[in-house]
Amino acid sequence: MVGFVVIVVIVSIALLILLGFLLRSSGKSAVESFEIENFIQSVMQYTTDCEDYTEFLSVQSLITACDEGGTCLNGKDSCEVLNETITGLIEKGWNVNEQSAVRGYKFNIMIEEDEGFLPLLSLQKGNETRNYKGAFQDFAKKGIDYEVSLNIYYD
Repeated sequence: MVGFVVIVVIVSIALLILLGFLLRSSGKSAVESFEIENFIQSVMQYTTDCEDYTEFLSVQSLITACDEGGTCLNGKDSCEVLNETITGLIEKGWNVNEQSAVRGYKFNIMIEEDEGFLPLLSLQKGNETRNYKGAFQDFAKKGIDYEVSLNIYYD
């Protein structure tokens, strides 16, 4: 009889510890800047559906094609493909809703001109809050400087 009681106590303690881990890990977590930075780097290397005469373009190559007013081999406008691709990646990568920690985002692709940076593409969804983390990545192609930035807003 004593052995049965010991087993019940051990199982109860194990279940309480497991329940504690489950409750602790299900809480909302804040966004870290390195996550946003890694996300931008991954997006820049993502292969899109836009094809030129040699290959399917990465998002980074598609940004310059959009800036130059290019079209894909299938006839779609490169800026349209860029918008659709980035929107899809952000929607899959960041869960923006009232039940998650992420409340909104702002994504920008800027081109450096003589007057300063001008927007090539701006995407925004959800609410801006005072709490946010952000990151950006610069690159240059054909003598033109580009800046890609993403801010994630959270509670």
